[in-house]
Amino acid sequence: MEIMEENQKKGHLHPISQTILDMQRIFGELGFAVAEGTEIETEEYNFDLLNVPKNHPARDLWDTFWLSPKNAGKLLRTHTSPVQIRYAKAHKPPFKVIVPGKTFRHEATDSTHEMQFHQMEGLYIDKNVSLAHLKGVLEHFVKEFFGGELQVRFRPSFFPFVEPGIEIDISRDGKKWIEVLGAGVVHPTVIENIGLDPKEYSGFAFGMGIDRLVMLKYGVDDVRSFYNGDLRLVNQF
Repeated sequence: MEIMEENQKKGHLHPISQTILDMQRIFGELGFAVAEGTEIETEEYNFDLLNVPKNHPARDLWDTFWLSPKNAGKLLRTHTSPVQIRYAKAHKPPFKVIVPGKTFRHEATDSTHEMQFHQMEGLYIDKNVSLAHLKGVLEHFVKEFFGGELQVRFRPSFFPFVEPGIEIDISRDGKKWIEVLGAGVVHPTVIENIGLDPKEYSGFAFGMGIDRLVMLKYGVDDVRSFYNGDLRLVNQF
């Protein structure tokens, strides 16, 4: 039997893992379940069922990592939305779910972009769900996650799987605004694709880059720092 020294240094969670747990706590208090899924997806679940048009640039080889051969329809997921679709097909409404996980996009790397990054997406399906419900949930999350006095701004935007779509910015002084996530009311076509009647059910969806949230919250200026194994960064958390 080996006796451990009392002052022996112990490991700890990576800042991204810590942040995911914190986000799960916040949304869990609002009744959201947590789901996970495979990182290798089909074109059907990554694009088709989410109302992404066949000619959308997101399907291009320059944006998506397709597995060979491309006509097999397999790819590295570009978002965690496919897990939401699978969850929705397997559960009867009402339900609330968040999906954290790795995602992959074929793009040049720099201080704010990586080919591999983490996202958390959320979905709520029920009868009579409105934009007001979405607004309340996201305002609560942003203020709980970042703490302190924050101003939250909602802007109209476009995403093929929601209608209307919005983007959310935050500011501490009302002058400098930073985009933190996208969201919207689930598109009727997506409601149909999960086997529900859009005349009876509605919902909202949202998505955010976890790496970016960690950078904003803790003042990290290069996203690549999370993946290069530099303990000088990791040991600060």
